[in-house]
Formats: sequence, C-alpha cells, structure tokens
Amino acid sequence: MLISRTPLRISLGGGGTDLPSYSSRHGGFVVAAAIDRYLYIAINRTFTDDYFLKYSALERVEAVERIQHPIIRHALQLHPVGPGLEIVSVADIPAGTGLGSSGSFTVGLLRALHGFKREPVTHGDLAEEAAHIEIDLLQEPAGKQDQYIASFGGLTCFEFREDGSVHVSPLSISTATMHDLDEHLLMFFTGYSRSASELLGDQARRTESDDAEMIANLDRIKDIGHETCRVLEEGDTGRFAELMHEHWLHKKERSPGMSNEELNRWYDVALENGALGGKLVGAGGGGFLLFYTRDQTRLRQAMSAEGLTEVRFSFDHDGSALIVRD
Repeated sequence: MLISRTPLRISLGGGGTDLPSYSSRHGGFVVAAAIDRYLYIAINRTFTDDYFLKYSALERVEAVERIQHPIIRHALQLHPVGPGLEIVSVADIPAGTGLGSSGSFTVGLLRALHGFKREPVTHGDLAEEAAHIEIDLLQEPAGKQDQYIASFGGLTCFEFREDGSVHVSPLSISTATMHDLDEHLLMFFTGYSRSASELLGDQARRTESDDAEMIANLDRIKDIGHETCRVLEEGDTGRFAELMHEHWLHKKERSPGMSNEELNRWYDVALENGALGGKLVGAGGGGFLLFYTRDQTRLRQAMSAEGLTEVRFSFDHDGSALIVRD
C-alpha cells in the first residue's frame, strides 16, 4: 500500500494570468498558497488481473484504454504499472469547489505512481507532467497554477514565462505576517461552482482573439499579483486586503458567469461585517469566498446567519508527498 497526500490551494493574487492563452504572449504571475486540506491517492497491488478504481465512481476494467476517468487513464498510459492494481482517491473537500482539486488529483496520482515505481521526481517535474496531462493531452483550458502549488506547497510566487517555463520563488514573509494571515483569513463555502472549463474556455477564446478588454483586465490582474507579493513581503496585510477586493472587482468583469446576485449579496454582507477585502476562490459561479478580517467573530456570525459554512484552514508547507509506503 502506498498513499500520497497533496494539498488544495487558494489563489492570493494574479489568478487567471497563468493560462497559456495569456502567459504565452504576455507572461503571467500568480501568488498562491497551499492549505492543509488534502487529496489522498492510495495505490495497492491486487491479486486480480484488472484495474479497480474508486473515486466518485467505481470502475473495474481489464485494460487501461477502457478506463473512463481521463486523468487516471492518461497517467497509467504514461506509467504502465498494471494490471493487478487498485487506486483509491479520497478528498477532504469535494471537487467543483474552486480549490484546484483537479490539479491536486493529477499531481497526487503522479506522485503516487512515481513512488510505486520507486522513482525520484522533483517538484518541478511533477508539476510539469501534471500540466502536460491536463493541458496538452486533455486539452483543458487550464493554466499551470494548480499543478505547481499542489506540487511545491507553501506560499509561493510563480512567474509563467512566454516560453512556457515557470520560475518558482517562495514568498519571503516574516513569521509574524504568516501568523497574521493564518488568523485573519476566513473562508466560507457558497455552493458548488460552475464548470471551470466553461469559464476559463471563454477567457482563453477572448484572449486568443486579442480582445482588448480581456487583455487589459488580465494585465491589471497580473499587476495585482506582483503588488500582492510585494505588500505581503513588507508585512502590509491591510493593503493586501484592499488588493483582494480590487482583484475580485476585476475578476467579475471577465465574465457574467463569474458571480451572481447571491454571491454579490454575501460579499456585501461580509464587507458590512468586518471584512476588509475578499474574493471568490476558483473559476467562479460558486465555491469559496475568502475574506481578510480583523473582526473574526463578527464576520463568522454574519456568514453563519446567511447559512454559509466556514472551512477553517492553515497553510501547508510540504506540497505533494508520500505519507505511507510499504
């Protein structure tokens, strides 16, 4: 039995500029944080001559080509370690909630497969292999942010260069600032989000057609990412909260499906009850609202009265790792 543990993530600034439709022309920049909510992948050798897969569905097939789950199918084609294999995935938070679960799943599965083969793999190679499956093989309109933060962990800045390479640098913040964020960032579940592929696909199409409004929006989002990095390294969490708010305003402009009346009302309620700034985590239409506040009790009471569930979290600093290996 072998088990990998891979963190989910929150984006702190610059999200959306990692899509190749933008970064390959203009370069992207994202500040992201891995959190201690995880996706686990277990791989076990069986005494049968097939593949037994357990995720949100069950599959039992005799050949890799017959596997319905596209990520598992492609991963096993790249790493032919079967048959006679059982793969099980379990997550702290379900998919479709805006925390990068698809990227975490792909990274976690590949981490487990490399471990199963007793092959060493770097964080960078793991992230690139996961991105290759999702972007190149599956043709998803996705960026590389999720795969990279899932692999590296921590609070990290990613520069997505025009040539496709990624420069990774840990956010250089003080222990006091880390504790400040840990204490004052609150996250509330609003319901399942819309299809990320649908929303990101629209962004990619408009970017590739040189839509001036979309390009200008993403240019500003990238600037916010750089400024987020700077103010956090300076310890200015008040300005960080303001940037979260500005980021959300620009994000809503990218697509009418990014928000809705209910999300807007909840956001306004939060600002009226102690939130200094916030944003929706993920592609949009649902998922988690993330706020920075110095009046946690008041905000928690207001969100609870709206029927929203808080998910408490801290930061993960390990990235994708093997936690059980027999």
